[in-house]
Amino acid sequence: MQNAHTTPALAAGTQPKGFAHTPSATAEALEHRAAQNQPAFIGYMPYGFPSAQTSIDALRVMVQHGVDIVEIGLPYSDPVMDGPVIQRAALSAIEAGERIRCVFDAVEAVAAAGAVPLVMSYWNLIFHYGVNAFARDFAAAGGKGLITPDLIPEEAGAWFEASERFGLDRIFLVSPDSTDQRLQAVSQASRGFVYAASRMGVTGERTTLSSSPQQLVERTRKAGADHVCVGIGVSTPEQGATVGAYADGVIVGSALVHTMLNAIGGDTQQVNACLDALGAKTAQLAEGIHHARKA
Repeated sequence: MQNAHTTPALAAGTQPKGFAHTPSATAEALEHRAAQNQPAFIGYMPYGFPSAQTSIDALRVMVQHGVDIVEIGLPYSDPVMDGPVIQRAALSAIEAGERIRCVFDAVEAVAAAGAVPLVMSYWNLIFHYGVNAFARDFAAAGGKGLITPDLIPEEAGAWFEASERFGLDRIFLVSPDSTDQRLQAVSQASRGFVYAASRMGVTGERTTLSSSPQQLVERTRKAGADHVCVGIGVSTPEQGATVGAYADGVIVGSALVHTMLNAIGGDTQQVNACLDALGAKTAQLAEGIHHARKA
């Protein structure tokens, strides 16, 4: 197991013999958009909501309507970062019988649809599955990286080793309250991008965004991050365009999940209406995000 003192070497690509040397697919997707003077659209949806098959269909719809990188959420019974919208969807998934092993079907679907599949998960779920086993199975399904909101680099020794072994991206979070020292540590430890939480607190839609995300992106780049993407609070095309003007990628979660919840209402059989609503919302957001830097 690697410890915190070996993290810089791993982050720099100094890998033991037999470890993967594959480039970051997440970074490549961000750079592909950057070459067109566009930010990437990163969309989140929890696996298993409102059912396993519908969630997979929803992920495909998101890709078809403009999402470049997909965050597949692993529902958790005791979330610390998720707001009420995502909590509600996660509870629905758990009650429907969502199981961690089945998420690899969703990963395969996203990869086949042509987007970069990431998984966003609280670390307890990965730990109990087995860090190396999860990395192995995730990579075999076409997965490209993990977003771990409650894992810090100093406690991620097993994940550093497994991610290097299977060529997976490590995406850690920073916030406006992060010190410069913390930004440097996270920038060095991350692979793919650094997730800049636009504010402290849980996820959720917001009517306005402060200037702190832009300042955080600037500080994180100065600390050494190659790519910085912003999430938490973006819910409209206009907000997506505002954030996309300065961030490498714009992360949207609650707004997409909320659209699904509204379309379903109390009837889980309204699948087609639900997916149609999701496609329309995704397309609107993609238009705002991808055209954020138009003159």
